[in-house]
Amino acid sequence: MPDWFPDVTAIVLATIIAITFHEVAHGWAARALGDPTAAMLGRLSFNPLRHVDPVGTVLVPGVLLVSQLMATGGVQMMFGWAKPVPVDVRNFANPRLGMMWVAIAGPAMNFALAVLAGLLIHVAVAGGDFLSAESLAWVYRFVSFAILVNLVLGLFNLIPVPPLDGGRIAVGLLPYRAAMAYARLEHAGLFLVLGVLFLLPMLIPSFRPMDWFIFEIVRPVFDFVVWLTGNGGL
Repeated sequence: MPDWFPDVTAIVLATIIAITFHEVAHGWAARALGDPTAAMLGRLSFNPLRHVDPVGTVLVPGVLLVSQLMATGGVQMMFGWAKPVPVDVRNFANPRLGMMWVAIAGPAMNFALAVLAGLLIHVAVAGGDFLSAESLAWVYRFVSFAILVNLVLGLFNLIPVPPLDGGRIAVGLLPYRAAMAYARLEHAGLFLVLGVLFLLPMLIPSFRPMDWFIFEIVRPVFDFVVWLTGNGGL
């Protein structure tokens, strides 16, 4: 078995779970607020194939996976997205606030999954007598990646630029006119974020916003989750 195989299986499984639950949480919130669109279209399913986006779920993560394996023989970071859950805001009593709560549900689910992953360590330790050393090592890998992937997905989506969840939360909180003007960024927002995070660093090597995001935002929250779930730290 190649040395990188346990890392790849752990991070792929963690990423599939994180993205799938994130999207289902949006659909659950929409249905709870009166919009059955996602439910009627079968998007409240935990079958990851129902949430696959050809670019965000297959192409981008695939390129990252292969390039990291070729460059370092391991996997340090994955990035991707799923097909957005369809929401009809006309079914909400208050469209702006309804969409805001739907947006909050995705990152909230990821933060809950990160905590749940941290607690899973205790289950693995308790059952350690029934697991081989290799299996227990894989569980530790999976838990670490599950915490990391869920925090990256949840925190990244809180960037306040539409169509990211943070942008939709901002639209729900801003005064009406400002919110409508801000919502117009929807079509260009994702390209803006990807341009700043991935294209600009190719042009300006010293500009590394993803490193700042991981080390200054994600890592402290990761350490907090590890401490919160009784696994040491802080």
